[in-house]
Amino acid sequence: MPKLKTKSGVKKRFKMTATGKLKAGVAGKRHRLISHNGKYIRQNRGTKVMSEADAKIIRNWLPYGL
Repeated sequence: MPKLKTKSGVKKRFKMTATGKLKAGVAGKRHRLISHNGKYIRQNRGTKVMSEADAKIIRNWLPYGL
């Protein structure tokens, strides 16, 4: 059988935690930040762990993990 390819966009955007969960950067932090309040900007700093429903879809694009 041929090897399966990893989705190239996924390997750029997601990382695995030590327990196997997926983490990603938070959306809505690129531009138009003046219209968001400070609490929104602070809380969306860094990365977030993906929900299990989303992670299930993303794992289909990672045949061998990250």
